Parts: sequence; structure tokens; C-alpha cells
Amino acid sequence: MYIVEVASECAPVAKVGGLADVVYGLSGELQARGHDVEIILPKYDCMHYEHLEGLQVVYHGLWVPWHDGLIHCSVWSATLCGRSCFLIDPHGPEDFFGRGHYYGSWDDVTRFAFFSKATLEFLLKSNRRPAVIHCHDWQTALVPVLLYEIYAQAGMDRQRVCYTVHDFRYQGVTGEHVLWATGLNRPDYFLHTDRLGDHFNPNALNLMQGGIVYANFVTTVSLRHAWEAQTMEHGDGLGRALRMHQGKFGGVLNGIDDSVWNPASDPRIVQDYGPDCLDRKYANKEALRDRLWLAQSFKPLVAYVGSLERQKGVDLVRHGLFYSIWNNAQFVLLGTGSDSTITSYFWHLKQHLNDNPDCHLEIAHNDELAHLLYAGADLIIVPSLFEPCGESQMIALRYGAVPIVHAVGGLVDTVFDRDYSTKPPSERNGYVFQHTDQGAMESALRRAFGLWYDYPQEFRQLMINGMRYDFSWKRPGQDYSNIFDYIRYK
Repeated sequence: MYIVEVASECAPVAKVGGLADVVYGLSGELQARGHDVEIILPKYDCMHYEHLEGLQVVYHGLWVPWHDGLIHCSVWSATLCGRSCFLIDPHGPEDFFGRGHYYGSWDDVTRFAFFSKATLEFLLKSNRRPAVIHCHDWQTALVPVLLYEIYAQAGMDRQRVCYTVHDFRYQGVTGEHVLWATGLNRPDYFLHTDRLGDHFNPNALNLMQGGIVYANFVTTVSLRHAWEAQTMEHGDGLGRALRMHQGKFGGVLNGIDDSVWNPASDPRIVQDYGPDCLDRKYANKEALRDRLWLAQSFKPLVAYVGSLERQKGVDLVRHGLFYSIWNNAQFVLLGTGSDSTITSYFWHLKQHLNDNPDCHLEIAHNDELAHLLYAGADLIIVPSLFEPCGESQMIALRYGAVPIVHAVGGLVDTVFDRDYSTKPPSERNGYVFQHTDQGAMESALRRAFGLWYDYPQEFRQLMINGMRYDFSWKRPGQDYSNIFDYIRYK
């Protein structure tokens, strides 16, 4: 099957968040399954071009209709770690992708509306006819709208679209100028709430809603989050649209890159290991303690790896830190964030705890240390207030670090409580707390510490249970293959 992935990011060449990892990981898995996969990205001036091989212009004269005129584009091709990529490079005075950043311009909606239009124009003019176009988040939400309303009549009537929402918080809410720019026009038609009309502002368009309405299938990044988005506040106002289109909406759990996150072959850890040689993991715990000046004592080591944002439950992270060091455990934190107030607070906390031999705070992004931390930790806390999918808990399970998670989003789909899950004991792999108060998290930590100290063999079995789960891209690759097969014949 010929599949085109259209996105604003793809690791490692253009990465801001988890979207980039998904596009990279999924495209590789689909390709490994025998599909013909191409990725289309904007050609940002700040991309990591060293990851692109054979970069060259393959389409010189792409003229994209825009407002009442045309914008000239070149299309570049390259290979990204074995994946075929095309980069859209507009030459107009707007300089859409020459800003020195991926996001953050005042006209971001216009920039990515143009990218969506240019992508379809390139597919049309180059005579590419993918069976499925897979687009991601609000930045490419106009692709199914433009395909159905304009390009189907121009010869692309057999193409189908799968639209994946990674984060419902950012929806591309904008004014009707986007309609005039893209040639959709007809504001009275598109401002209807059954199309692109925003439910909170009668004069605004919601691009993400348009993606949901027009796509042939819509996914989000876990089964639980799909339910939450329809029935709770996690849909950020799009619950009605999702319920109206629930027949074509579902959750597909993301995967992790098994070639990067694998304790049996990870070059960034001190000692490789697996579920059948788990004792070798503890060389990494010792190395981690030495690196961070922690005491080499008989205590469980608890870690938090992630951004310092309110969404991640930073108040519970702080509480978990103090509860751990007050209850005969060690705690390590690795992360940073965009909220200066939160970051500043954790810097002060770091200074306050600087001489504590059972605690270390690393306020930074350090990928190398993250690998050693997962390998050295006994427990990982993930107290997110909401978490569409989550990656930290899946990596932790892969590395034999028992996760303690809040019962939300993808955390529920991957972590099964050791004491209360309905799964067989051999399939239970962590601890889950239901509420976001300190007492709920304390209860989970208390159970984990109790097992570590009093029943070490059972704790070891819990680690092994987690390591035997497969959270690679194999299952999501199959799920998406099934979805694509389903929609291509509708």
C-alpha cells in the first residue's frame, strides 16, 4: 500500500515533541511491513540537515494557489534513516519556514495551512496517488478538508485520509482569512459547527474539528484517551464532534523505538541486561549513584523523567520526592520545562537538597543520563494529571523500572496494578493510583516500598513482568495497517 505521512515534525530531523517520534517510528514500522511510505514535511531553515542523505530538489516549479495569486515552491527529496522524505520549500516573501523555529510565529495557522495546501498540490501535480494520506495534529488538519472540497474534483477522488490527534489542547482556532487564502472560501458554509465552526466562538474556525469531520478515520494515541476525549474534559471542547463521528474514531497506543530503548543493546548504559539476566541491571544502579553522588545504600531508587509542566503533576512529583527520602528511599529527577515559575521552584529545591545523599535533581534535558536513569532506577513515578499516551512508563517497563502512575490516558492502557488489576498476576507490572491527591500517591509508593523491602522476589517478578511486555511499534503498525485497509475500500 502506498502511504504518505504528512506532519510538521519527524525525528530526528525536526523534533519538538512526541509527534516527531511517532512519525519516525510508525513510518519505519509500516515500511518494514512492506508498505511504500513517504513523509512530507516543511523545509524549515532550522532542521538538523545532517540526518538527511541525498538532499536534492526534485520538483522545481510547484506553483501553489494562495489568495488571488500563486506562491512558487521547490520540493526537495532526501532519505532519513532509510525513510523517503519530501520537503516543501516556499519562496514567497512570507518566508513561512525560514523563521529559525518550528512553532511560535504570530501566523502559525497560516504557515501550516499553506503547508497543507502545498502538500496536496505537490501530490496532484507530481501524479502521486497514495492510497492513504496520514496527517497529524492541527497543523495538517486542513488536508482532509482541502482534499474533499477541492482536490477530489481535480483528480484525487480515490485518496483516503487518516487523521491522528496527538494533543487536543492545540486545535488551530483561527479566523475566516484561512478560507480565502486556501481557496475554500464560503465562510457561511464552513463556519457551521458541523464543519469547521468552533463551538465556543461563532466567528472562528477550528482546524482540528475540520480534520475530525472530513477525515475517513480519526485516531488518538491510546484507547483510554479516546474515551476520555469523548466523555470528559480531555477533548477540550471537541467531545461533541467526536461523539458525532464515533463510528470512525478510535485509539491506537503509540509505541517506543526498540532500537533506541533496549537494555539488552543500549550503548548509553554501563551494563546490558534483560529479563533473564536481571541481576546485571544493578551495575547501572551503582553507576548512576556514583555519577550523581548518591549513597550506595540498601534502598529503592525512585525516579522522575519528564518535563516540569503542570500537566505532568509537578506538585505530586515534589511530594513523591519528599515522601521517598522520608521513607527510606532515594529519589532522582531529570527534567526541565517552559514554565519559569515551576522551573525556578525546582532550582531552589535542588539547592536546598544539594547535600542530601539520597536525592539528586537534574534540571536539564540530558538524553544520555535518561538512559542510565531508566536502567538504574527501581521505580519510576508518572503522576500526570492527563496523559494522552505517555512514553516514560513504557520505557520504564522495558528497563525493569516499576512504574507508579496516575490512572489516566495511556497510562491506564499500559500499567496494571500489582494488587488490584483484574489481569492475571503474571501480567501485572506496576502500581496505579486513581486520584490526584497526595494520599493516593503515598498509598501507591507505600505498597511499592513494602514489596521492595519485605518481598524482594515478588518485586523482582514484577520487574520481569514489565520487561516482557512489547511496547514497540509492531502492534501499532498492525493497527494502523488495519485502519488503512479499512478506509481505502470505503
